[in-house]
Amino acid sequence: MPSIIVYNQLGAEVGKLNLNKKVFGIEPNMQVVFDVVNAERAAMRQGTHKTKSRHEVSGGGRKPWRQKGTGRARQGSIRAPQWRGGGVVFGPTPRSYSVKINRKVFKQAIKSLLSDKVAKNNLVVIDKIELDDFKTKGLIAVLNNLKVNGKIIIITAEEDFNLFTAGRNIPNVYVQTKQHLSVYDLINADVYVATEEAIKQYEEDLK
Repeated sequence: MPSIIVYNQLGAEVGKLNLNKKVFGIEPNMQVVFDVVNAERAAMRQGTHKTKSRHEVSGGGRKPWRQKGTGRARQGSIRAPQWRGGGVVFGPTPRSYSVKINRKVFKQAIKSLLSDKVAKNNLVVIDKIELDDFKTKGLIAVLNNLKVNGKIIIITAEEDFNLFTAGRNIPNVYVQTKQHLSVYDLINADVYVATEEAIKQYEEDLK
């Protein structure tokens, strides 16, 4: 069973936490991660694109000239696709781009990313993060104490106004609760800083 050091806000070791091997010690499956990210990105698409087909373009109710005898090609409407201002053939219409992903596959992707971060020593566990106010310098001090750098995701168990507000002005830091993090969010970070309570929630949900 893998274990990890637990730190406090000052960067001091305050204990050790035994991690569930089924959640934090599996062989990462990056194909599953790719599939889930692909589905999440597809779900972000609005799918509201639309062009007008021949019957939706206004005008063109009258035949432009008679069928025979003019020497020109027969035409039924000036809103046919070959005319300027006419309808579009096989143009895009509103649709959903969503891709179905099984719940087990989603969980496997989360476990793969968590296990990968543990294996590379890029998961930092902190007992709790409590800021006196919502000023950015308070959170910067905590991160400096933990000696983490790069793209950082701070994972909490519950929403914290001071913490969330303090993290908004730091370009390489993203603060989010465990239940609102997507796989797409998780792959976009070098280091995870997670509270002890968030780790326990992951073990409970992903076991």
